[in-house]
Amino acid sequence: MAYNALSQELQRAAIAATRLSALSNTFRLSLRSFASSTPVRNMSTASEGVGKPIEFYTASTPNGRKVSIFLEELKAAYGLQYHPRRIALSKNEQKEDWFIKINPNGRIPAIVDNSNGGFKVFESAAILLYLASRYDNQRMFSFEPGSLDESEALQWIFFTHGGIGPMQGQANHFIDAQEKIPYAIERYVNETKRLYSVLEIRLNGREFLAGPGKGTYSIADINAFPWVNRHMNVTGTLDAWPSVKAWVERIREREQVQAGLQVPAPQ
Repeated sequence: MAYNALSQELQRAAIAATRLSALSNTFRLSLRSFASSTPVRNMSTASEGVGKPIEFYTASTPNGRKVSIFLEELKAAYGLQYHPRRIALSKNEQKEDWFIKINPNGRIPAIVDNSNGGFKVFESAAILLYLASRYDNQRMFSFEPGSLDESEALQWIFFTHGGIGPMQGQANHFIDAQEKIPYAIERYVNETKRLYSVLEIRLNGREFLAGPGKGTYSIADINAFPWVNRHMNVTGTLDAWPSVKAWVERIREREQVQAGLQVPAPQ
């Protein structure tokens, strides 16, 4: 009888030990779940978002304004911080050795992303694409990688980068040059007007260059707008391209665009 009582007590003790072990495991899992709960993740995200600002080397040119506008858009949408640094083009500061280490081509704009190991990016369209891929997580200004909308946006980005920018830039150069060369002025002014006509075809019945329906405001528009916004020296007005004129006015109304047009600050 004493043996049977002792055996029963040992069985009850074993069952109690098993239950205690199970409760201990459950408690540890609860602690682990608590440690990875939303408030902790939010704290981590907030600390990661602080980061070091992007160093932005620029001047008051259309190519510089592309990047400053997009940085202002990302700042308003995501809190992205950047530090603008004016490059004195009149003093050829962009050709100095320290800047050549950032951009071997010796041109503005350029950025150094200190939150990504000091990664350097030059060429205005390349900077827009880099910033969109790294910081536009919700695709507010870009499109899903590999989508037809992205392909459409890239087409208009390259159209501007290889057409409007270079042609309008040459038109401005020869118009402003002390030595007037009528053939050069006529050639580049007419080509700029032709490219504006291409934009007119695209924007007829649309609000923006890329995206479904009437389009979505994106880096395709940001890439082209600063050049067309500086049309006065070449075409005087945009009256010949009413859809382009409406597009420029529509984009210019954005608060972030107005802020970006003031970067770098006037001297």
